[in-house]
Amino acid sequence: MSGRPLDVLEASLEEPVTVHLKDGTTYYGTLAGYDQHMNVVIEPEDDVSDRVDGDLDGEFAVAIEDTTIIRGDNVVTIKA
Repeated sequence: MSGRPLDVLEASLEEPVTVHLKDGTTYYGTLAGYDQHMNVVIEPEDDVSDRVDGDLDGEFAVAIEDTTIIRGDNVVTIKA
């Protein structure tokens, strides 16, 4: 997947994503929405059996339980 960042987010809507934040926290969920500032809305994944909360390579990993809005200023990477 390549292109402009907002095009990549558009192509990733309703897909599982991993969102890495500046503080080292990693969130797992389904991309439900975004805006021009790259604020993102993620929802819990239907099947998170392969994801475990805890310490992964020095980062705290969180499988979200509720719809979560993440401010774009805090995002380092979003992986689909």
